[in-house]
Order: sequence, then C-alpha cells, then structure tokens
Amino acid sequence: MKIIKGGVTAAKGFLTNGINCGIRKLKKDLAVIYTDAEAIVAGAFTKNIVKAAPVQLAIDKLKNRNKFKAVVINSGNANACTGLLGYEHAELICETAAKSLNVDSAEVYVCSTGVIGVILPIEKIVRGIKKIAPTLSSGLEVDNNASEAILTTDTRKKEIAVEIELAGKVVKIGGMSKGSGMIHPNMGTMLAFVTTDVAIDKKLLDKLVLEITDDTYNMITVDGDTSTNDTILVMANGLSGNQKITSKGQDYYKFKEALYFVNEYLAKEIIKDGEGATKMFEVAVKGGKNLAEVKKIALSVASSSLVKTAIFGSDANWGRIVCAMGYSKSHFDLNKIILKISDFTNSILLFEKGSPVAFSEEKALEILNKKELLIDIELNQGDISTKAWGCDLSYQYIKINGEYRS
Repeated sequence: MKIIKGGVTAAKGFLTNGINCGIRKLKKDLAVIYTDAEAIVAGAFTKNIVKAAPVQLAIDKLKNRNKFKAVVINSGNANACTGLLGYEHAELICETAAKSLNVDSAEVYVCSTGVIGVILPIEKIVRGIKKIAPTLSSGLEVDNNASEAILTTDTRKKEIAVEIELAGKVVKIGGMSKGSGMIHPNMGTMLAFVTTDVAIDKKLLDKLVLEITDDTYNMITVDGDTSTNDTILVMANGLSGNQKITSKGQDYYKFKEALYFVNEYLAKEIIKDGEGATKMFEVAVKGGKNLAEVKKIALSVASSSLVKTAIFGSDANWGRIVCAMGYSKSHFDLNKIILKISDFTNSILLFEKGSPVAFSEEKALEILNKKELLIDIELNQGDISTKAWGCDLSYQYIKINGEYRS
C-alpha cells in the first residue's frame, strides 16, 4: 500500500468541488461528490434514535437502491429535528442535483452538518447546487475545496488517499471526513466520504463498511455525545479494471487492509482535531477473552472525563484509568492487569497485578506532555485485543460549545 497525494478524486472517475452558497457568511459550506460511472454505495449511520432528515433519507434509499451517482453535503445547518419539511428539503436537494447533473435522483444522496433544529435555507442551497454542478472536476484543488466545505467547528481539513495493486491493476482509495465535537461511539458528529475505483460485490462492501466502522469511527470519543447526523458513505465505481472481488480471497484482504487504513486515519484525524483538544490518546486493551467486553473497557477509559482531564493536566493519575475499567461492566481480574503509559517511544509502568508501582513522576510528566499518547492495558486473560481513541478535555472545549450558536 502506498500513500498518495489527494482526497476523494484520487480514485478514477470521481469529481468534486466545494463553494460558499450563503449558509455561512464566508466559509465554504456546500460540496458535491460525483462519479462518471455508476457506483455501488455502502453506508453506516448514527444509532441515535433522533436522526436528521438526510440520514433518514439515506437509510430509505439504501434499502431500495444499490447504485450511486452523487452526494451533496452542506455545513452550517444539520437539517435535524425539522419535521416533514426537513425531509422534503432533503429530497429537493437530491432532485435539484439530479437535474443539474442529468442523473436519477434515486442515486443522489445528501448529508448535512451544523446546528440542530434550524430550517434549511433551501433557496440558497438550490442556487448553490446549480452553481457548483458545472465546476466539478478532479485534482488537489477541488479535493481541498470539498474537504473545507464540510467542516463545522473543525480547525483543519481531513483527507487521505492510497493506492494498492490487485493482480496487476492499480486500485485507489480516497477519503475525507469532518468532526470535532459531539463525537462518541455509534457514531459522533462526523461525516466521512470514501471513494474507490475497485470492483467489488455489493454485499461484501456492505459487510466491510459495517465491520470497519465498528473498529474505527465507533471507537473514537471526544465528549460523550452521539449526534443526529453521523454518516459514512463508501462509493465504489469499478473503474480500476480489477477482476471483481466476489469472495474473501487475497484481493479481498488486501483491499480490506487499505480500506481500514483510510478509515482509521480519518477517524484519528477527527480525534486529533477534537474541540479544544491539545492531545490525542490511544487506549490499547490486550489479552482479553471477549471482543465485546474488551471494547467496552477501551471505550470506558477513552470516554472518561476524569481520564481526559488528567491527560490535559499531564497528571499520571492511573487510578482514574483503573476506575473507568471497573465501571465498564466488563469482567476482568484486577490482579492480572498490567498498566503502562507511553508516548509511543518511551513507556512507564504504573500498575501491576493489583498493586501500584513506584515510578518517576518526572518521567511520567515528560511522557504526558507529548501530543500523542498510549494507554497500554494488558488483561492477561486471553488473546483478544482492540483500540479506542480519545482526546483530552480542556478549558477551550467549554468555551467553544458555550458559544456555539453565537
């Protein structure tokens, strides 16, 4: 696998752009992703019972249709909790894009992100779609425009592209994501769009996306809030010319590894850009008996406000970590646990087999002052492992969210 320059148009046949259509004062707020060749699409969505109109519409479309031609994304307004009118607006966006791009509206999706409970300025979006449609193209500039247009409280773009070779054919995968706050498993206020020119069976892609989502986007947490709009769409148009992947052979696993890499990268970029965050930390839990229970432990530690504030303050308060493990409702033997913290280069042992360990506070402080940290938990009860990712909780988080609508 090779990392290459680019984003959602790195794969053959995909076009994009991002503009300001007037939802926001100055920032770009409207993007479109389009494929020349008809594509299949797989998706995963928020598990919040309160789902925004675009999410409801996407779920409805995926039940009845397997094909994809375009997605329209707006920022600045979530179109959530907006009643029947919100759903009608989502449909109108798809219909407008379909006419502008000369495609079937059933193959057009819409995603929104921003403030909940505000009616969309639909006239601005309709005009924006008509304006952006003829400008769609490929390349770094439009990739950047699109990745900017989907941001809300994010401080930077999040995009990546990779290429692999499958039986002599070059296959590319490109992606972009947004997310900064209201991030918690199942999923957070996040959107992710991944394009690929691989040829693959729809059912295989569906399973892959759900599996990868569970191990990436559903393992990140900023603040414990699960949003109304979370969506990941993976679009595959088959233009690479590879022999279609129809079973779990060598090509399948090679593609899976690359697709996982892209989505883990995009998920971790969300955490690194968490609202007010100064540090990202990974919670690696190893040696468990049951994957579900190991995941609960990792997420409990990653989402603990007390762990997050200790990370912010560079305080090696390992008791908060062990406490969070204990209320995860998972079964483990405290007398077998080994707990370390690390900056991925240097590590320090904090707790071992039921007892505290004498450690250097100076070395711990040196490690905890780094921007990326590892909380390493060994359960010593089996061979199952997992990872979760979190960020620290700072004073700035309160300021950002206290002033969100103002």
